[in-house]
Parts: sequence; structure tokens; C-alpha cells
Amino acid sequence: VQLQASGGGLVQVGGSLRLSCVVSGRNFGDNAWAWYRRAPGNQRELVALITNIGSTTYEDSVKGRFAISRDNARNTVYLQMSNLRVYDTAVYYCNDPTENADWGQGTLVTVSS
Repeated sequence: VQLQASGGGLVQVGGSLRLSCVVSGRNFGDNAWAWYRRAPGNQRELVALITNIGSTTYEDSVKGRFAISRDNARNTVYLQMSNLRVYDTAVYYCNDPTENADWGQGTLVTVSS
């Protein structure tokens, strides 16, 4: 399985970014997918999850600001991030929440004040 996350960058507080993750080597449409993040000095945490039927769940600090979506035709899962805050700074990864694949490089999001 390969997970190619992209879309990170440097943004000011209050800004927005859209992350993408292209998945190959696994049956994308049958799986739930999730976005995770690891901030400096912290453990990796689950940020948002979308099931195979499109139900979503979010970590409390991102509710109302982040939105996870999926495009089964493109084997891609997205994370739209709005009203970004400094503490959202982290490397963001996507993965299968039920059977983790290799995490890959992730994509770095830096929010500056």
C-alpha cells in the first residue's frame, strides 16, 4: 500500500489548506480512511475519519473547522482545514484506521501567528 499525502504548507492563523492523499495498493472504496497528525514532541493523533459509506468523526479540537471527504473514483481522501491555529502545526498523514499501512512522509502544515 502506498499513501501519498500532499497539500501542506505555511499559512497564517485563520487561513485554510486542503490536504489530499492518494491511495494505491488497497481496495479504496471498501475501506474507512483517516487523517492523523503528529505535532513536534507529541504522539500521532487521529484528526478525522470517514467510513466507507461516508460517515465522519472528528477530534474535538477540529470540529467545525476541518472536513474530511473522499473521492472513490480517484482513490483520494481529502482534509479541508479552515480557521487554522498555531496548535494545528504538525505533519499530517493519512492511513487506514483499521489496518495501518506504512505511514509514508506525510505533509507538513505550519501555522504562523
